[in-house]
Amino acid sequence: MTQLEKVQNLSEVQRHSLNVWLFSFYFAGMRVSDILFTKWSMVYDGRLNYRMSKNTKIVSFKIPQKVLIIMKYYEKNKNGADDFIFPEMKKAGFCNAKDVYNKIKVATSKFNKNLKSIVKKAGINKKVTMHIARHSFGNIAGDAIHPLMLQKLYRHSDLKTTINYQANFIHKDADDALDSVINFQGTINHLCDFFRAKLLL
Repeated sequence: MTQLEKVQNLSEVQRHSLNVWLFSFYFAGMRVSDILFTKWSMVYDGRLNYRMSKNTKIVSFKIPQKVLIIMKYYEKNKNGADDFIFPEMKKAGFCNAKDVYNKIKVATSKFNKNLKSIVKKAGINKKVTMHIARHSFGNIAGDAIHPLMLQKLYRHSDLKTTINYQANFIHKDADDALDSVINFQGTINHLCDFFRAKLLL
């Protein structure tokens, strides 16, 4: 994560793609469509307040300092409070659902393509896509954050969804269980060697 935050020598296009990815990560894996529809008017009282496109829920997040830095990057292109923070939807024909869908699809594809070259510059060998911003947040959160709080951060309607989702990233219990079996087997082998030596006396 810190490698992506610190990567240097990016083109303007790469920097924009990384900004969108980090914006998603800092807001617990915010969906691309919601990011692209984020307007300056949704930012007030130090919070981001928006309606999710997936289930129309209204959510509110405190804006981290790192996000404020990203937003500052786009402030020069701000055209009023009702303008989009990111440029992709500024020329979308909102009466045409197909045009809106295509612009989101093209933008996501562009972001993912640029992320490939960005991770190389950052010296990362793992695949990074827009969707993986959500996975990255879940992986770092691990079991350190209470499931009820994660449910709120992920904007899940059902706690079971959060628990099932987070299970993909919590490995400590499984690792400890594996170690206990391996260590137990090592203890058994040690005892067998001890008794075998006794019998030979």
